[in-house]
Amino acid sequence: MTRPLVLVAHAAEAAHLPDDLDLVLTGVGMVQAAYATTRAILERAPRTEQRAELLVVNLGSVGALHAHLEGIHEPSAVINRDVDEDMLRALGFTPHNRIALDGDGPVLGTGDAFVAGGPARELLLDRCELVDMEGFAIAYACRELGVRLRMIKHVSDAADERALAWVDLVDLSAQALARAYADRVF
Repeated sequence: MTRPLVLVAHAAEAAHLPDDLDLVLTGVGMVQAAYATTRAILERAPRTEQRAELLVVNLGSVGALHAHLEGIHEPSAVINRDVDEDMLRALGFTPHNRIALDGDGPVLGTGDAFVAGGPARELLLDRCELVDMEGFAIAYACRELGVRLRMIKHVSDAADERALAWVDLVDLSAQALARAYADRVF
């Protein structure tokens, strides 16, 4: 039997989810998300064999780097957008900076900086299509602990200057994420 564990970064993104979910608020950012994910999994499934029935469902809002992206997406992969892969290769390291996901949507780029336009946004255009601040950390923890993961993301903004209005936009994402969760069978 599958036991969904729903992970959401911020309470505002979970505002319209059912009260009976096994819900964990991870906090904003990769360190917080990695810790909260690991802790939640180990509390629910301390033994490796228990993790086969656990399914982490990460719901959250994202910024879109391309105008045609809107609505709900299940990313096909997630990258740590803060890693300089070229520099690591130049130093002789092989970057392990991409985690394949079961979705068929755009690539999600996770980083600790909030993307709100400018040069940081421009540098990401060739690396990913969506941006958030927790996805890679959650995917990494799930992969390392052997837990299945589904990511469901809603585009709240265009990761430009208007993204600073996230507080005013997030309720639309919360409503869409609640509908998307209800529409999927876990």
